[in-house]
Amino acid sequence: MGAGHDHGASALAGERHRGRLWAAFALLAALTVAEILTALLTGSLALLSDAGHMFTDVLGIGMALAAIGAASRASRAGGDPQRTFGLYRLEVLAALANAVLLSGMAVYVSIAAVLRLDDPPEIEVGPMLIVAAAGLVANLIAFALLRPGARESLNVRGAYLEVVADLLGSAGVLLAGVVIATTGWTYVDPLVAIALGLFILPRTWKLGRATVRILVQAAPEHVDVTAVRAALAAVPGVSDVHDLHVWTLASGMEVTSAHLTLAPRAEVGPVLSAARERLHHEFAIDHATLQLEPAEAKGACQPVSW
Repeated sequence: MGAGHDHGASALAGERHRGRLWAAFALLAALTVAEILTALLTGSLALLSDAGHMFTDVLGIGMALAAIGAASRASRAGGDPQRTFGLYRLEVLAALANAVLLSGMAVYVSIAAVLRLDDPPEIEVGPMLIVAAAGLVANLIAFALLRPGARESLNVRGAYLEVVADLLGSAGVLLAGVVIATTGWTYVDPLVAIALGLFILPRTWKLGRATVRILVQAAPEHVDVTAVRAALAAVPGVSDVHDLHVWTLASGMEVTSAHLTLAPRAEVGPVLSAARERLHHEFAIDHATLQLEPAEAKGACQPVSW
């Protein structure tokens, strides 16, 4: 006997923030073009670094929108019967791609900046300051647009982290421009680029680690599997808990499956309801597939070979 909740009708948390993602996408795309052109004209590596980061913002938000759209369409259409979990994992793959892209960009610019320390070129400060200021304003707007969704969706969080990094990048470019304009010290340009890379890498690795954790179906960090087992074992009418699994399907979608052996004379309905309630209230797990086995069938549930 089993019980489960149909999550096919559930929407990704990112779906609620699609409009904000589109607004941030359009704004940052326009600024990316402006920063790349200005970086090439002025020779500023810090501005090129910021443009590269902003490009990954645009690409990351684009992938986030594509993942949300694909999952939403699959949900509305009833989905492919062969994809029993729908397309929810697309948001995790998009977040992982964001982390890889941003890490690669940070490493590339940092290496280029180190090589430039030997002989930093002359930089045209005026256009650099204007575009960096525009980039700072654009990232502040994108930051405000994406912040609410970053708490709910791993996918949106990936785009949000890129915007946060680029916000600091724009501020760093402004600082570098002011220093060059007032002192003529051009070494600040590659130094700012290196500092941005060192700031961004740990955050992208953290995001990548979170996505890989989901993909390998490890239990969520905030869920103690031992505590879940103990909570189910404490349900009146349950004599044993085995074959317990807890994993994350997508952001905010924790999933559990378990076999519960009933105590003699225990009734299925009350045990099932109590187990579901306990998982919901104590662990915020709303999708649980529970197989209830009568006491006389003890030993009939054999472990699989793998």
